[in-house]
Amino acid sequence: MLMGILGGFETPSEGPLSALRFHRHIEAARLVYRDRDAFLADPTQVDVPVARLTSPDYLAGLRSLIDDTKAMRQMPAPGEAMLPPHKDTVYLTVVDRDGNACSLINSLFESFGSGILAEGSGVMLQNRGFGFRVERGHPNCIAPNKRPMHTIIPGMVMQNGEAVMPYGVMGGHFQPMGHSLFLTNMLEFGLDIQEAIDLPRLFPFKGKVQIERSVPADLVDRLSRMGHEMELTERPHGGGQAIWIDRKRGVLVAGSEPRKDGLALGY
Repeated sequence: MLMGILGGFETPSEGPLSALRFHRHIEAARLVYRDRDAFLADPTQVDVPVARLTSPDYLAGLRSLIDDTKAMRQMPAPGEAMLPPHKDTVYLTVVDRDGNACSLINSLFESFGSGILAEGSGVMLQNRGFGFRVERGHPNCIAPNKRPMHTIIPGMVMQNGEAVMPYGVMGGHFQPMGHSLFLTNMLEFGLDIQEAIDLPRLFPFKGKVQIERSVPADLVDRLSRMGHEMELTERPHGGGQAIWIDRKRGVLVAGSEPRKDGLALGY
């Protein structure tokens, strides 16, 4: 949904670290996370309207709500287009000599997960049940034999039926924002794979826009003037890894997150 909304805009001429680029991304994320929290649940037990939420017409309606000069003061209801970091997560990706690719995110979620160790295995069990709602009637309400809404989304970019880039940006609820920031940094603004991971990040969360210390002061000021409430976060947003498979040249190009441990390693 994020990529579908952003893909309908012309690329800002000011570049990837511009107020207009981040403003659009913030507003798109506010709309998309609103729908996620309203509708995402176990599709085997409830009807998740994926086709509607990802349809071009619906995304165009959401895009039309975004004003390039100011932040939205009033949000439409979930599913309507018109008005009247988690430290317990790891990501890894591997590509072998034949071009087979693996993209994997593993997470305990909150504070060592459930605190239960699978005996003899060394594997801690997660506590993703934290993602359930206790609100009766909500699609994601806790229930027997039901999977909760979760944030695990390892990515894989495909081209002509072949994998060209396994990638992932971990970080709990930040993951969709992180994925879309990384992809647009690289595929829209032309940054190389490491620059796309390195670029300063921000995240609209709980009514504020959380910014890393590396976000330039003039950008913070411009976004504030647009009506966004900015909040400095001590913890960096997410952690990404990616491998670009250049099949024409027969090489792999990798990038690794500087915000936490990890590296790009050839073999």
